[in-house]
Amino acid sequence: MGHELHIVDAFTGHPFRGNTAAVCILNGPADPGWMQQVAAELRYSETAFLHPGTVGAWNLRWFTPAQEVDLCGHATLASAYVLFATGREKAGLQVSFETRSGKLTARKEGDLIFLDFPADPVRETGPVPGLDRALGATPVFVGRNKSDIFAELATASDVCDLEPDMAALAKLSARGIIVTAVSDMPDFDFVSRFFAPSLGVPEDPVTGSSHCSLGPYWGNKLNKTELSGFQCSIRGGSVRVKTAGDRVILGGHAVQVFSGQLLV
Repeated sequence: MGHELHIVDAFTGHPFRGNTAAVCILNGPADPGWMQQVAAELRYSETAFLHPGTVGAWNLRWFTPAQEVDLCGHATLASAYVLFATGREKAGLQVSFETRSGKLTARKEGDLIFLDFPADPVRETGPVPGLDRALGATPVFVGRNKSDIFAELATASDVCDLEPDMAALAKLSARGIIVTAVSDMPDFDFVSRFFAPSLGVPEDPVTGSSHCSLGPYWGNKLNKTELSGFQCSIRGGSVRVKTAGDRVILGGHAVQVFSGQLLV
């Protein structure tokens, strides 16, 4: 018997934009090696695996094509979308996930899904050896969160036109590299991109987890608690962010593009 498999474009209201995630629904725990093989076969930036957990919660794990990760925003949004779309959960009620990053929750309001994630503040570090050469640009600010290098560039076009050296980025000691600038578009407060070649994801189209740092960073700089970010990858996508102490609320749309069975 196969496993239910859904393909969802997250943080977008349009198919073939935003960030694609596979969502595989299991009856119970599965072998991590098998899950990694599935993620490597599908080759999306993340594949999410769901199964019923403790009463009222779902167990959720995320795998890139290369390894399991501790947190993924767009695959969590995609997972919540599938649970609502298939009637496993009801709109207006909170969905709970048990993850490697602790308890995460989601709720659906209208056509938006909101995720409650832990904030991941950025601390200033100063220059990172090799970063400027790898990016092909000189940041005006460099810092780190728990897992990533964080670089602010001078202008939005510097971020959106960036053509980094992926091999050089992969040599940096970090899960990924967040690059950002204040937005030059009236509907958005900031722009960003996210590169994680060491995880088998050269560029992630729209990254929910990076907004756990982008929200607090730009909230402090712009003196705002509610912001809107645009990730200017080729596919592009938008994330609403509300800062709330040590938590951030991430909001976005999602579109399902495929539903079927994983036969192996």
